[in-house]
Amino acid sequence: MVEIPESYTIAKQLNNTIRGKTISYVKANQTPHSFAWYYGNPEGYDNLLSGKTIGMSHAYAGMVEVEAENCRIAFFDGASPRYYEDLKKVHKKHQLYIEFDDGTALVCTIQMYGGLWAFHESELDKINNIYYLGAKAKPSPLTEQFDREYFRSLRTEGSGKLSAKAFLATGQRIPGLGNGVLQDILYLSGIHPKRKMSAVSDEEYDRLFDTIKETLRKMADQGGRDTEKDLFGNPGGYQTLLSKKTVWTPCMKCGYELRKENYMGGTIYYCEHCQS
Repeated sequence: MVEIPESYTIAKQLNNTIRGKTISYVKANQTPHSFAWYYGNPEGYDNLLSGKTIGMSHAYAGMVEVEAENCRIAFFDGASPRYYEDLKKVHKKHQLYIEFDDGTALVCTIQMYGGLWAFHESELDKINNIYYLGAKAKPSPLTEQFDREYFRSLRTEGSGKLSAKAFLATGQRIPGLGNGVLQDILYLSGIHPKRKMSAVSDEEYDRLFDTIKETLRKMADQGGRDTEKDLFGNPGGYQTLLSKKTVWTPCMKCGYELRKENYMGGTIYYCEHCQS
């Protein structure tokens, strides 16, 4: 899934590849997917976007939004955009195909679920999707606006009942920080994903803030996580400490075997000696 490090990486790569290109043809929903979410009618995307020139691409939480003159294109969640210089290499199955006038293309497929939006900028005031609005309104941990004071404000009266995983990855407290990146963050903070936030001391909470900032910055600067792929289909350069790649291997801190289990509809990874 695209989270903060991947959206940052893909937006940067889009600015280096498709910025300035003109869209010549768009095909949406060629391969129907039950959990591909479009804004409006995907059959109208060609009329909406053809002839438009690509502007800047921006990363907002786990979403990438691309300017196309007076229109916008957005990818989020499990939407995987790929850039192709050779159209012969494009797979026939896809959920969004954008061809440019120089014979290159941006092609997007959905993994489990994901959003593929195209809309006129006049529609911005009508969008009431909480995930889209939250991604654009709340500060990213990669920015200075996400400071210690702001992070402390997230710890409200009711948050003590939540587990550490629920606190970080639900309720749109920190859009784009999901079940993927939180594994290393909690591991480096020494906090078990199931621990209640009421049991997290003020000192631990401040350390959690530092770890969020440092870990996400490292992930972003290294091109995303090695469990996810970039615009060219290459894995990120950040080597995850806790993921499907490291489960059942020795913990780098204590040597004890890393574990995994299902929790809150997803998988958590942890060291039961180093996280409590």
